[in-house]
Amino acid sequence: MDQSLFLIVIIVAFAAFMFYSSRKRKKQQAELQTKMVPGSRVMLSFGLYGTLVSVDDDKVTADVEIAPGTIVTVHRQTLSRVVDDNASDVETTVVADDDTAAKPLLDLGAGDTRADDRRVDPEFGERVEPTDTDTAKRKTED
Repeated sequence: MDQSLFLIVIIVAFAAFMFYSSRKRKKQQAELQTKMVPGSRVMLSFGLYGTLVSVDDDKVTADVEIAPGTIVTVHRQTLSRVVDDNASDVETTVVADDDTAAKPLLDLGAGDTRADDRRVDPEFGERVEPTDTDTAKRKTED
């Protein structure tokens, strides 16, 4: 008796959660549809930004201008959201501009120089002879 009551409570809670999430999703979808008017800036589900030109409800398509004079026709479900012109979707990070950022972490061809001390990358298919430091590292690693 006690286990069946617990099972019924879990089923009722699960059904209530599904009902609540369904209502929330429908509300968000209706809000999105009211914002989807021609002339609004939109982002497609695959990350392409553009301006909404028209929406055809019969064919379930939308025309989006991605560049001046370039209009693409997409399925209406690919319109994922309306982009606010004032808000930025990209997070900006500040990078310190010092000497450590400019130096490469690993220089694979440090010993590959010619007579005029320029570093020369090997041509495609050209073999590169190992330097003394490379062979010493291999011996210590083995």
